[in-house]
Amino acid sequence: MQRPRWGNPGTPGHLPAAAAALVGTDDGGAHRAIAADDIELARPQVPAAVRASLSEVLGAAHVTDDRSARIAHTRGYSTPDILALRAGDATDAPDLVVQPGSHDEVVRILEICAEQRVAVVPFTGGTSVVGGLTPDRAGFTGAVTVDLRRLDELVSVDEISRTATLQAGLRGVRAEELLRAKGFTLGHFPQSYEGAGIGGYAATRSAGQSSAGYGRFDDMVEHLVLATPRGTFEVGTAPASAAGPDLRQLILGSEGVFGIITEVTVRIHPAPSHRVFEGWHFTDFAAGATALRTLAQDGPLPTVVRLSDDVETSINLSDPGAIGVDPGGCLAVVGYEGTAEDVESRRTRVSAVLERLGGTCAGSGPGEAWRTGRFRGPYLRDPLLDAGVLVETLETVTYWSHIAELKASVTDAVTEALTAQGTPPLVMCHISHVYPTGASLYFTVVCPETDDPIAQWWTAKSAANAAIRTAGAAITHHHAVGRDHRATYHQEIGDLALDALRAVKQVFDPAGICNPGVLV
Repeated sequence: MQRPRWGNPGTPGHLPAAAAALVGTDDGGAHRAIAADDIELARPQVPAAVRASLSEVLGAAHVTDDRSARIAHTRGYSTPDILALRAGDATDAPDLVVQPGSHDEVVRILEICAEQRVAVVPFTGGTSVVGGLTPDRAGFTGAVTVDLRRLDELVSVDEISRTATLQAGLRGVRAEELLRAKGFTLGHFPQSYEGAGIGGYAATRSAGQSSAGYGRFDDMVEHLVLATPRGTFEVGTAPASAAGPDLRQLILGSEGVFGIITEVTVRIHPAPSHRVFEGWHFTDFAAGATALRTLAQDGPLPTVVRLSDDVETSINLSDPGAIGVDPGGCLAVVGYEGTAEDVESRRTRVSAVLERLGGTCAGSGPGEAWRTGRFRGPYLRDPLLDAGVLVETLETVTYWSHIAELKASVTDAVTEALTAQGTPPLVMCHISHVYPTGASLYFTVVCPETDDPIAQWWTAKSAANAAIRTAGAAITHHHAVGRDHRATYHQEIGDLALDALRAVKQVFDPAGICNPGVLV
């Protein structure tokens, strides 16, 4: 069962021929997901008084316990989320799905649910890959998902300051369309771009594939508005301030546990008039990493820069349409966006650096293949599962001096964990985001499914988490914490920091209804 909400329904959800040949698909349908109509769904448990109060605030048309709506809002898009629903397990389905039309309505939803002990889950695109949309229900009288799709406006554009105010329910694709119509771009293109929304970007500290040129989403936010069970929290009055800690950063990455972000003001950029993407080959990962580090530290920086290891390059994962065609070596994708003059200037200077450090330009073919196919990866997940192939992605970030050690440690840990289960994996890696001091490593793991793929996944995930923590790296660079990283995140920050976060939650959400069980 293909998740109905992911991205563009017109995008093919089938394996390219080369990928199908690699994994094989002659399993007789044993791994096929059960039909949506066969999913067992418990009766809604939320008190009738809660539904009546919510209907009074929102209108009955915007409060539903419709079967399809509840299933569509069940969990997110992590591997265990998908596996559970494919097996017919919808035990985490919300009792109600509500669609507020204003910030004030979101506040009232939270107030009502706090009074009645109803758990609340925020929802924009539903693309969480870390269990960020699965609340703990113990001790609550029900669970409500707050779908922000009606908060979908580009509120204003300040062309002089180059900022835009966006409502949180606006999907990334639509936000870009609205900004492009005014001559601007947000420049934020995560792999979840075709499915994710503005509120999710903010709540998870999202990092787009063009972060070298435009920055991470949390770097873009100038101002935000948060609805909480105790009222409205609004922060960000100027581009910079020395007035105490930056409270914007307290809310960014909070994953809905303090309240629901309803609006952000972000930096925008002139829409690029010129674009060039190309591939560069390096003999090995170390040489390519040195080249990327040099660009990050000494400049100039392209808009996009990423480096696949030899395994990922051999599979040609940068081009989903040509999976299995090995171009050899390690492939870097380098992209430039801007005016024609700016693009040509940076391209000339970057090319000189890459050539000096051993790179060989492969032309625009690999770069354009990656650019045009970069959002197709998530659509392959269900077809791979149909073929009995488990696929998982995970990411982390560390300093340049630790990159090689971290890459080897995570690869070895995952390989050993899965091989011990009789399912030796293919583990691929690429550098996805660069900084002067370090970089993010993004791993893709592929292996045959066992009879208990959720247990199989957790064994591998636990091994990866432990390796990341042992190496002293961050448990996540841009996927967020959710439930899947929660225990390791707590180890990373320590008891005192955890107590501080819990104290903040107690202030904003005394009843503990906001996305319980996630993050803290």
